[in-house]
Amino acid sequence: MKGTSLVVSVVLFISVVILYVLHFTGGSQSAENNTAGEKEVINRDGLKIAYVKADSVILNYTLAEILHDEFSKKQEAYTTEYATKRQSFEKDAAAFQEKLQRGGFLSEQSAVRERDRLVGIEQEVLKMDQELSAKLSEMQNANGQQVLDSLESCLEAYNAKKNYDYILNSTGILIGNEGDNITAEILQMMNEKYEKSQKN
Repeated sequence: MKGTSLVVSVVLFISVVILYVLHFTGGSQSAENNTAGEKEVINRDGLKIAYVKADSVILNYTLAEILHDEFSKKQEAYTTEYATKRQSFEKDAAAFQEKLQRGGFLSEQSAVRERDRLVGIEQEVLKMDQELSAKLSEMQNANGQQVLDSLESCLEAYNAKKNYDYILNSTGILIGNEGDNITAEILQMMNEKYEKSQKN
């Protein structure tokens, strides 16, 4: 019974996709030409739609590149800091094990004190790993939000002139008309805005 339900669901999904493609790719009407260098707003049955390749924006946006470079440097510094502390601990732990095996401690109490000291250092190393990972995650989230805020700000300014009903992220689009792709315009707008902000 579950197999039949799955087949019906798949058939319905494919039917909806086909209807969507036929509706939005067939019989498109072009709006009046805009000024040179700008895309035409494609109007389909009164609905104006465009899409942006957000991943392309992230790869080619100057601010995103700078934030990525800063993140990579910080990640490398944190990795080096953690590795140094971890190696130091492992060296001390190996020395303790060797000394314990050859009976190098004067008393059992001194061996216990050294063991406790090493356990404390191990806890510090684990805590450092967690703290550095949390800092990197927080930095990555903040960077992503900064790029997203910039993208949304530019899209709002762009759409104030173009009046699209929907501007979609292309990751959710299976098939789309390249005439609806406004990625290059948005990316140029974002980079110009960023460069201008750096001059002020």
